[in-house]
Amino acid sequence: MLAFALIYLIATVLWGLSAWVAAAYGVASVACFIVYALDKSAAVRQRQRTPERALLLLGLAGGWPGAILAQQWLRHKSAKRSFRRWFWCSVALNVVLLLCLAQLSARYF
Repeated sequence: MLAFALIYLIATVLWGLSAWVAAAYGVASVACFIVYALDKSAAVRQRQRTPERALLLLGLAGGWPGAILAQQWLRHKSAKRSFRRWFWCSVALNVVLLLCLAQLSARYF
């Protein structure tokens, strides 16, 4: 997350990212953390779970910082290798998309 903070800072300096982008990441992260917590609770109680695809899409939509916190603090989805591999691919894709969109918006707006 420190690397992302540095990338975000550089993108803000180079392309003038709006504070709304940071706010969107914050809201998405809180929502993602809550969904992970609910899924962890469902797993413990052996109830209906949140599909992994939904967790990955929430992370891809910008909630991955909250997902990382949930994985560490709640010890949820931190041991399953196949999920972690797809999770980190979605994080990388999100960061690349953020940089591409930031660069494009700086050129055209």
